Amino acid sequence: MDALLKKLLEAPGISGYEKEVALIMKEELGRICDECFQDGFGNVIARKGSGKKKLLLAAHMDEVGLLVKHITKDGYLNFIKIGGIDDRVLVSQRVIVKGAGGDVKGIIGLKPPHLQKDEERKKPVSYEEMFIDIGCASREEAQKIVAVADQVVFEPNSGMLGGALCYGKAADDRVGCYVLLKAMEKIKVDAEIFAVATVQEEVGLKGARTASFRINPDFALALDTTVSGDTPNIQERETSLKLGAGAAITIIEAAGRGLIVGENVRNLCINAAKNNGIKYQLDVVEGGMTDGAMIYMNREGIPTGVLSVPSRYIHSSTSVFSMDDVNSAIELCVKILEAAASGI
Repeated sequence: MDALLKKLLEAPGISGYEKEVALIMKEELGRICDECFQDGFGNVIARKGSGKKKLLLAAHMDEVGLLVKHITKDGYLNFIKIGGIDDRVLVSQRVIVKGAGGDVKGIIGLKPPHLQKDEERKKPVSYEEMFIDIGCASREEAQKIVAVADQVVFEPNSGMLGGALCYGKAADDRVGCYVLLKAMEKIKVDAEIFAVATVQEEVGLKGARTASFRINPDFALALDTTVSGDTPNIQERETSLKLGAGAAITIIEAAGRGLIVGENVRNLCINAAKNNGIKYQLDVVEGGMTDGAMIYMNREGIPTGVLSVPSRYIHSSTSVFSMDDVNSAIELCVKILEAAASGI
């Protein structure tokens, strides 16, 4: 696995706590671009090239995770969820609490089934019944290493699963951040290209709102991950996306509550793939949104597309994706920007 991709996947950064990811993005974009800075909201913004048009690439830095809400008298941690996480994936997960004095390992615990009454076993499990065990015996002991409002991330992991398949924490959306960086290395067009690593996407697409308002581009492309359908119990009518079949071009998000890609942008993206022999898939999303949903409604309206890497098990401790799709996304991203620079 590419060292930069591994670094991005394993870095901690829940919504509002993206500092370590921002440092990576600032370093990489500063090397590639003519200008790079961090705005008042926390977005990392870089600029490259010159020309009459302004084009924007956006990928969000934040990941889903947890936040310490309360420390019990026995030294356990109660928490809230940051971003959309299915409670069922949390039980027994290894986590890292980012304490002021350093990382603290923890295990998410739940009352064992051996002690549950019949009615308890039948109820859906709730994160409010869970706790984080950090090995402390009292509140006073725990407070020496953690505090309320410390971020909690899934234990870092990344690697190769088999063939071109990779796995890792926070693929949503560190994979998109990686695509953004690699595309910015390659792109050479007669236009101003802005790359934005956004914050707080998982809790309301917030960074994309402020950054796109500031830049006011002529065209924007959001880079993200999307749900792959090639696992058991998912029907093709729900999603037919497959790992290795190419980058996903979004047509509509959240059944229309999110981004609805305009016909001109849709054709531009599809033609960029067809004309350059790049594998692609079309993504019609019934649930979930990307930064694109916020960008395209900003100011007078910004022509916006979304390009995603299909992934299995997003919003959990480990996702699976294909490097073939990542490479397709990088190549297609460049070709879409070249087409947008020529005219939308």
